[in-house]
Amino acid sequence: MKGIVFTEFLELVENKFGLEMVDTIIINSDLKSNGVYTSVGTYSFSEMLQLLTHLSEHTGISKDDLLLTYGEHFFSVLEVSYPELLSTYNDPMEMISSIENHIHVEVKKIYPDAELPTFEIVKKTANSLIMIYKSSRAMHHFGLGLMKKTFKYFNVTSEIKLKKLNAQGTRVEFNISTHQ
Repeated sequence: MKGIVFTEFLELVENKFGLEMVDTIIINSDLKSNGVYTSVGTYSFSEMLQLLTHLSEHTGISKDDLLLTYGEHFFSVLEVSYPELLSTYNDPMEMISSIENHIHVEVKKIYPDAELPTFEIVKKTANSLIMIYKSSRAMHHFGLGLMKKTFKYFNVTSEIKLKKLNAQGTRVEFNISTHQ
């Protein structure tokens, strides 16, 4: 997992819960990196899972809700760091439906060894989109947060339903509709 995911996560934790919480979750985790991350480094997903689990335990907030908040935060990072990518789209449905064939292609140019989830478009209309998320990491709520902020960015009202297609959450259906 790319280091930017870790550095931004710890920044979010510090902003929302304080520097002591950052120290607490790092100290309580068994991290090969010792909790020292660079945005361009690559680290084990197990480290993110440990940090997320300890944050959930210490805040009483579910991992899914923490990932949702983190996804929303990460969108603002994309907005600041990659405005040209966002400016290529005029519509949130177009942007979300191009995750696999455009956005992830651009991510791979920057981070060639990034391990990204896949998104399969099942059905797309002008006001609806059904797509399947697949990832061994089961971070679908992170994706949900990114999607919610995408609609907010374009000032479009939407409804996003998430349905796990397996118990682990490694396959999830997103059913998205807009109200214009």
